[in-house]
Amino acid sequence: MLEYNLIQRLIAEFIGTTILVATVVGSGIMATNLTADVSLQLLANTFSTGAILFVLISVFEPISGAHFNPTVSIVFVLQRMLPTRHVLPYIFFQISGGVAGTMIAHLMFGMDIIELSTKVRTGSALWFSEFIATFGLVMVILLGLRHSKSTLPALVASYITAAYWFTASTSFANPAVTIARSLTNSFSSISPNNIFAFILAQTSGAFIAMLVIIILLKNNRSKIDFEV
Repeated sequence: MLEYNLIQRLIAEFIGTTILVATVVGSGIMATNLTADVSLQLLANTFSTGAILFVLISVFEPISGAHFNPTVSIVFVLQRMLPTRHVLPYIFFQISGGVAGTMIAHLMFGMDIIELSTKVRTGSALWFSEFIATFGLVMVILLGLRHSKSTLPALVASYITAAYWFTASTSFANPAVTIARSLTNSFSSISPNNIFAFILAQTSGAFIAMLVIIILLKNNRSKIDFEV
């Protein structure tokens, strides 16, 4: 039986990832309904995602750590910042929450509950973009936590807002979100055929970021207790 504390964390991860994906998908649908200008569509999608990340991390970080991202959870386990027994439940609830977020967005806009994406996102430039996006995200999280947890919502929200624009892939940087976005055929979508390469690039970026942090902070570890 799952201990009550873990159940609280999993509920927080599920709700947080659900709201995150509902925002990403829903704001993309709204943007395309309001304008045909792709730059404005991306701008609306960007600001909505950045804003909701700030809110979600602020309110859920004290409960679950506000990962909402399997690569973050895996890195936390490897860094002994999350118990190993929690990682698989975390990932399951993150992915489930992401799928629920897509379904909720579709229901709010009167669409079919699931629509497999036909949007092709592939090629070395996009894969490298996802590597860089996730590398930077994990770096920001680990270094941000080292200094002060209170800065984390602004740091992550600001980074993702910027990464939407400086990466060719628009910074998915999250396997759970990537899977969820394959289930919508809207502005933010990605073909199911393309998600494996994205997830591989994201995982690689997160792992390399963790190694870089280990090198940077060797003999200079923070006194902050990272356990959530």
